[in-house]
Order: sequence, then structure tokens, then C-alpha cells
Amino acid sequence: MLDVLGLDATEEGAYRRLVALPSASAEDLASAMTLSVSALATALSALESKGLVARSTGQRDHFVASPPSLALGSLIVEREEEIRRAQLELGRLTEQYRGSVADRTGTDVVDVVRGPQAVADRFAQMQRGATSEVVALVKSSVAIVSAEENSASEDVALARGVAYRVVLERAAFERPGFMERVIESVAAGETVRVADSLPLRLMIADRSLALLPLAPTASDVGGGALLVHESGLLDALLHLFDLVWASSNEVLPSGAFQPSDQIDEVDARILTLLLAGLTDQAIGGQLGMSLRTIQRRVSSLMDRARVVTRFQLGHEAARRGWAGR
Repeated sequence: MLDVLGLDATEEGAYRRLVALPSASAEDLASAMTLSVSALATALSALESKGLVARSTGQRDHFVASPPSLALGSLIVEREEEIRRAQLELGRLTEQYRGSVADRTGTDVVDVVRGPQAVADRFAQMQRGATSEVVALVKSSVAIVSAEENSASEDVALARGVAYRVVLERAAFERPGFMERVIESVAAGETVRVADSLPLRLMIADRSLALLPLAPTASDVGGGALLVHESGLLDALLHLFDLVWASSNEVLPSGAFQPSDQIDEVDARILTLLLAGLTDQAIGGQLGMSLRTIQRRVSSLMDRARVVTRFQLGHEAARRGWAGR
């Protein structure tokens, strides 16, 4: 946790132990932390230079911890000052960038990002820099950055209050366990919808910058992406997303349907997946059940709801109180 203040793991561990002790030597700490004495001596020297520890006046080979509110507080102030200077520099660079954007030609609105690592970096950077919303179209086949690999960046952005709207291609749900990850994302605050098929992979941050991952080709085996700045092309991509979003089925929160005296937990899960637009085959794959079992349970639900279509089933389930919201 204290790595943000410039402490490595050994330094942090040594400081935490000293905070709880009157004093200790490098040998004492090395024994307690099962590390070499030389490693602890190096860590204590670094902590001393940072003002976090001092040598004991009673025993020169012993160290005492400086008060956390004083020692760590000063480090925090230093970091805040560094961040303030970085923000000022960001403002200056942003103004320079805006000036260069104004001089862009028609072909300059698109940058080419080459290589899987560079694309992954852009994905993370766009989400870390987003301030209001991230929207995305996610195809079933993984181009360069998988949903699992991208989850950390999403979690950080969601924690900052960035809204996420994501459309998933239905075929993605054929992967075992995929629905569980989707439910976790919805619980974390994402709004997720499902479409039969998607024309492309796409992510747009704050409606001002888009990234289109490209599949590897014979001439570019590493793959890449297009980074699209504000332009008519970006407007078209935004319009495309809005059209796809409007015609997709929403994945309801995990508690949208609740077990009751009329439906059990399995039926509740089936209703959630059914209204997301999944096929019986995909539902069976996500729940670890056979196609025949899913079909039988769906048919039973329709009989109990006295409906003849699955569309009617969703509305009737909500009317009967099977929906938890």
C-alpha cells in the first residue's frame, strides 16, 4: 500500500514492524521477516534517508520508527506537490496538443497503433484517462486484448465513477464461465447488453477518442489498432454504437429474478439469461446443463406463466413478481 510513497516491499515491511516495537536491530527484523541481514540493512538505510526511521539513542545498532503522521505525512505532501506540478504540465501540453489538432489534415485524425502490447497500453490509457463514460462493442473472438485482461482497467475506472456501456456479441457466451464474469461486471456498475452479431470491435472514451482493434494480417502478424480523434469519422462510430445499443438486449443484474415459491434458483438464472437473448444451447453451457433440460425448464416456465412466446414470458415474469426489481 505504501508503494505509492516510494517504499518497496521490504522497506514497508520493516517500517510496519518498527511502528509496533520500541526499537529493533537489522538482525531482529531480518529474523522476524525471514530475510537476509544485508537486505534489511539496505532497507533501513533507505528508510533513514526518507526520514521514516532513526537510530536509537540508547542502542546505536537499533532503529526506531518516526511517527507515521509526521513521516508519512511529509511524503504525502511531497507526492501531492509532484502531482500538482504534473497537472500544470498536463495543462500546458494539452493546450499545445489542441493547437496541433487544429492544424491536422483529414488524414491526421487517425493514428495507427502497431503491436499487441501497444494496443493493450492504449486500452488501459484511455480507460485511466476517461472522466465520464466508456462505451464498447466486444466481439466473441479475441483480437488482442481479452475481457479478462482488460478487467483491471475497467475496475479502476468504475471506482472513479466512470460509466460503462458495453455490447457483447452473443457467441461470446458459448465460452464456459463467461456469464459469471458478465454478472460480476454488471454488479460492479457496468450496463451490459447482448447483440446477435457486431460489425467491429470498438471502444470510445468520453465520446472524444475511439480505438478500433484490428485482427492480425499476413503483412502485420502482430496486429494493431486505429486511434480515431474527434472528426466526422468518430461521429459515425458514435452513431454506430448508439444504433447497436438501442437494438440490443440488456443483461439484468444477478438479483433481477429471485427464487420464490413459484420458481427456484435455477429458473431465476435461466430467466436472466433468457432475457439477455441467449440461446438454449448457450444457457445450458453457462449453467452446466444439457440442452434438453434447459428446453424442458423453459417450457415449464411458459406453462406456469400461461404464455406462448419467450418475449411474453419476460413480461409475465415481472408481472407475477418473479422479478426482484
